[in-house]
Parts: sequence; C-alpha cells; structure tokens
Amino acid sequence: MLKDLKRVRNIGISAHIDSGKTTLTERILYYTDRIHQIHEVRGKDGAGAVMDSMELERERGITIASAATHCEWKKNDVNIIDTPGHVDFTVEVERSLRVLDGVVLILCSVSGVQSQSITVDQQMKRYQVPCIAFVNKCDRSGANPYRVARQLKEKLGHNPVLMQIPIGLEDKIKGVVDLVTMQAYYFEGDNGEKVITKEIPPELMDEALEKREEMVDAVSMYSDELTELILEEKELPEDLIVEAVRRGTIAREMTPVFMGSAYKNTAVQPLLDAVIKYLPSPLDINNEAIDLDKNDETVSLVSEFDKPTVSLAFKLEDGQYGQLTYIRVYQGSLKKGDTIINSRDGRKVKVGRLIRMHSSEMEDVDEIPAGHIGAMFGIDCASGDTFVSPGINYSLLAMHIMEPVISLAIKPVDNKSQINMSKALNRFTKEDPTFRTYVDKETNETIIQGMGELHLEVYVERMKREYKATVETGQPRVAYRETITRKGEFNYTHKKQTGGSGQFGRVSGFIEPTEEEFEFVNKVTGGRIPTQYIPACEKGFLGCMEKGPKMEFPVTGVKVTLEDGAFHAVDSSEMAFQAAARGGFLEAYMKAHPVIHEPIMKVVIETPNEFQGSCMGLINQRRGIIQGSQEEGVMSVIESQVPLSEMFGFSTILRSATQGKAQFTMEFSSYKQVPQSVSEDIIKAREEEKKKKK
Repeated sequence: MLKDLKRVRNIGISAHIDSGKTTLTERILYYTDRIHQIHEVRGKDGAGAVMDSMELERERGITIASAATHCEWKKNDVNIIDTPGHVDFTVEVERSLRVLDGVVLILCSVSGVQSQSITVDQQMKRYQVPCIAFVNKCDRSGANPYRVARQLKEKLGHNPVLMQIPIGLEDKIKGVVDLVTMQAYYFEGDNGEKVITKEIPPELMDEALEKREEMVDAVSMYSDELTELILEEKELPEDLIVEAVRRGTIAREMTPVFMGSAYKNTAVQPLLDAVIKYLPSPLDINNEAIDLDKNDETVSLVSEFDKPTVSLAFKLEDGQYGQLTYIRVYQGSLKKGDTIINSRDGRKVKVGRLIRMHSSEMEDVDEIPAGHIGAMFGIDCASGDTFVSPGINYSLLAMHIMEPVISLAIKPVDNKSQINMSKALNRFTKEDPTFRTYVDKETNETIIQGMGELHLEVYVERMKREYKATVETGQPRVAYRETITRKGEFNYTHKKQTGGSGQFGRVSGFIEPTEEEFEFVNKVTGGRIPTQYIPACEKGFLGCMEKGPKMEFPVTGVKVTLEDGAFHAVDSSEMAFQAAARGGFLEAYMKAHPVIHEPIMKVVIETPNEFQGSCMGLINQRRGIIQGSQEEGVMSVIESQVPLSEMFGFSTILRSATQGKAQFTMEFSSYKQVPQSVSEDIIKAREEEKKKKK
C-alpha cells in the first residue's frame, strides 16, 4: 500500500436516483484497469454493473447498498464508495459521507438539481465534505450543462465554477475543452480509452476565452499571486490556477464543475484527474475524536502511522465468509495480529484477516494505514463503533440516524422460515441502523420498521433470497405519535396498604406542550419530596411516553413540571413515587387535549408536462399540499407535502396515470396533527383491531 498520503483520495459518488452514479463508477474502474469489460447497470448481458453486486440491485437497476472499491490513477490510490440515490437507503449515504474526504456530486444535464441532490447536499454540509460536480448525460436530448451550473447556485447555494465547456451537445457530443490548459480533449477507441489532445475548434474559441476569464476571475479569490498576475496582465501558470481551485474546493467555498457522458465514455478521465488535483487527501482534512477519559474533550487526529490507532467501523456486511466490517483508519495503522479495543463496550479484539475491497471481491493486505479504507473479517461489532489501540479511550462522533416512519407485520410461513427469519433480522438490524424490529407484546407479531415502502420491500425480498425465509406481510402501518395541545394539571396520591409497610407518594404539578421530545423540570422545594425520589418520579413520567393513554401511540412533545408532593417516612419508596408519577401523568394527559400526529412526507414528482394536471390531482386526492411546480423543458417538477398514510401503493397509481413516464421521490419531512375526521377513522380502526385481538 502506498504510504504517501498526499497520493490518497477517499471519495464518494453521490447523486439523485438515476443520475448515472454506478455507470460512472463502472467507467472509472475500466479506465484504471480494475475491470476489463464494461457492463451496463441494467445489463442485457445478464452481468449487471460490477458495483451492483446484489442480485436485487441488478434486477431493479438501482443501488441498494453502498459498495466500496479501490483503484489507482496515475500513481495515486483512490478509494471509491458508490452510494445509493434512493432516499429509502439514505443511511447508506450518511455512513459513507461520515468517512469520506471528498465527493463527486453527479447531476443530470437534463433534469439538473433534483430533490435527492438537495438531500445529498445537506448531508455533505452536515459532515463538511468538499465536492466537485460532474454534469453527466450530456449526450441526452435537452442537455444543458450551463443551466445545471446555474441551478447549483440557485438551489443549493454553491459557488459553481465551470472548468470545462462541451464540444457539441446531445447526440453531437465529441469531447470537452479544458479551461485551465486551454486544450480540447476527444475520446476515441472502442470505449473512449484513448484521450486525444487537440487545438480548440475555432468556432468554440470565443466561448472558451469568455468562460476561462470567468473561471480565472472566480478562482483568483483564493490566490493573491494569481490576482497580482491578472492585474499585471501576465501569463497565468497552470499550477497556480490548480492550487487556487484546490484551496477554494477544500474550504467548501467553491464547486468546480466538469461535464461529459459516462454512458458514451466521454470525459471520464479528466474527471479522474480533477479528483486527484482538487479533492483533499487525508492530510488536508481535520478529523476529531472525543476523549472519553477527559470529560469528552475534543482531540485532533493526525494521519500518522506511528501514533496510536483510531478507526471507525462505518458499515457491516454479512459476506459469504462471515461478518465483514468496513473500516476507515484515521490515525495509526491496523495490522494483522494487532489487539484493538472497541471503545463503546471496552471489549478487546484481535485483528485477523484484513482486506481491501473491490465491490464484492477482495484482496488480502497485511495492514491498513491511516487515511485508508479497508475491511476486517470476523469482528463482532455494531455500525458506528470506534476501534482504538490499548491505552487510549477515544470515540469518533457517530452518524446522524433518522427515526423509522413506517412499519410492517411479518409472519414466517413455517418453522424453518421462523429460524431463518430471526437470523436475517439479526443481521439486517446490525447492518442498517434505520431498519428496526420488535415483537408486539399484545399480538405477538414481529414488526419491522424502516424509512419507506421500498426499504421494507427490499428487506423482505432479501429474507426470501438470501435466507430462504418465506414470510407473509401484513398491511404497512404508519408510525403515528400522540401529543398534547395545552396545559394539564395533576395532583395525584398513590396509596396502597397491604400487610406490613404500604406504599405512599403524592405528586403535584402540570404538563404542557414543548418542542423537545420530553422535558422534566423539578420545582419541588422544602424537601416535600426527598431528593432521592425525584429520579423515580422522572422515570415514572418517562415510562408513560412509550404508549399514550389516548391511542397507545408513542407520546412526544411533553414537558412535565413537578411542583409539590408529599412522602411518608415508612411507606414511601422509589416504586411508590414511580406509580404516583404514572397516575399523575394519566390524570393530566386527558385534561391537556391530546391529539394524534402523523408523519408528513416531502414528495417530489417529475413528469412530462402533459401529465402535470393529473399528477397534481393525485396529490390533492391524498390530502397533499402542493408547494410549488415548475416546468423545466419538457418535464415538470411538482413539490408537495403528503401524509405517509395516503402514499401506500402510490407508485403503481402514478405509473398508470402517466403511462409509466413519471417518477417520484419521497422522504420524511415532519410530524403534523391529523385532521379530526381522519383521527376518528384511526380511533375506529384501532378499536376494531383490539376487538379482533380479544
């Protein structure tokens, strides 16, 4: 492995669904000699793209799990993670961005900045990841890379700087003009592997000079030397421009824009050059951990090999040889035979087999040095665990994980499926923090929870294929919540006298709505409730939040203020005060006018203009609120907010209403109060369910 970290790049390829991420990765692997034949994503040859190693991914033509690979380009080590674009698999993007140093943001030259591009951009902001943009699909009819660059500024607030202009567009695309070297690049050979450098075509010269001037103007902000040379009207050295672009990109103050067509093998090699020139190496990024032994003090990590090891397990996979743990080393080095400690639970682990990944294939290595991404075999851990050398107790900040919004009851058809199903669920919950499972105490059903219909559908399908567990599924259920709308007071005495000492506790105070999930304020004075019983009161109130008294949905947004109470020298205990708190909560809850909240989804439909009206109609029928609609060429984009409960089976209805030409994305937006009429229906349905259970 290369030890020169200046020559290492850990990059991700992120974009809206169907922008060509996997196709681009496939070309990169071909040009870097990692593969010797190009397969298409929906491969007619039955092979499918290398990076879509899961059978399901090949069938559906989408990426489900992020795949990692490694390649070399002009003596530089490049670790690439190809991430899914579908919003249901957003955790895959989160965990990849957590460990990457830079990202190639792909945008479609026809559709431009789409809803999922906005989500990916927010995730990049969260982890402060620098990016360069690649406007793909310049061979498609209606391609307009300049419009896409404008959208980068208008919709995402980036500072886009064009580094290239296209030579021809749509079916006439031949190559690109590089505005730094002021040369034209053409791509010849069967798969565009021969890069031919020529003079800029005379008809493009004026445009190239104009765009170069704009580029130099924007870039000079990051270099005083460059500004001086411009003022003195001197020749601008290429390396000075590159250095300034790199500085602006790493500071996230500028987004260099490249263009081409991965499918037509055009301009992928210059993009690889740009990754090396402009995206940061591990040395350019400041990574921090918290020292658990020093009150969570922040420590800076250095990418040096002789320091104590600090690494993050960011993704788990159950491969054919056991659990595979993807790991990014931030400091020190992981070697075969090393003993490392999981800082979450303090367990010691001996490092066995270390590998470097290439999609689903792997090659053995003896060590993974700082700044690199690799994988370990046979380590039992959870996604997001930090592994360190003995002697230090650091923890890396975990990823942002969203709460599931949809659940489904599943039932195995026979005993064999039951065993296989529990194996599958055990693995999936470890792998994916947004996928959860539990057994409903009342119905004894196994419930799975996730981010959307497709998310759960894929896991049910994987159970059948990978674990031979045939399961029947119930109706999808929405994760409703309960909350209160006004203040409610309580003054409750818990009194129980049985033989011997009894139970006694009195609590008094009020509950009111809050923005937080749960708040507890203790205003008891004069020892009316002894200090040792206050945590028991809080525990009692918190216990009531799991199941609301109104509809048995989880309760959220309640602030409890405890003002007064009473105790008995003999009969008071923690248990008595917990029971008093529960009684007090139930007494105040109904006075506080409880209501049901439902998850509202941000739904974005992209449809040909002629179906715009019928798509809006579909949203209106589903209690949706249209927030905006704009026409972009032949396509319309409709943005709306729709309750999740109304969105089941929407993809089939949308397809039939638009002759299969429209597509939509859906992601969780917020919780909002359910209208009275719908609330009554939910209550009725719950009561019928209870009767059936009896």
